[in-house]
Amino acid sequence: MTDPIVELVARERRIPPRSVAATLTLLDGGATVPFIARYRKEATGGLDEVALREIAERSRYLRELEERKQFVKGAIAESGQLTPGLVAVPPKPIFV
Repeated sequence: MTDPIVELVARERRIPPRSVAATLTLLDGGATVPFIARYRKEATGGLDEVALREIAERSRYLRELEERKQFVKGAIAESGQLTPGLVAVPPKPIFV
């Protein structure tokens, strides 16, 4: 199964998903954008620093959004307002 964030960022930026996934793996491992741009071009398909920063910023935003959605869902459940009907409704994609 592919990561929806990787797929979305790749589609938005018109970058191969493999390059986006490699970039996020390196960033999650602690590498910085300048380091990746200079020393890991082979892993990212030659992405420049601008593209790497765009991937980093967009994926950070999408991850934080997902965390907020989970927090809200938890708060609704904690208040007793989360009904089986709400749980059964699939989430609408916010992004197109």
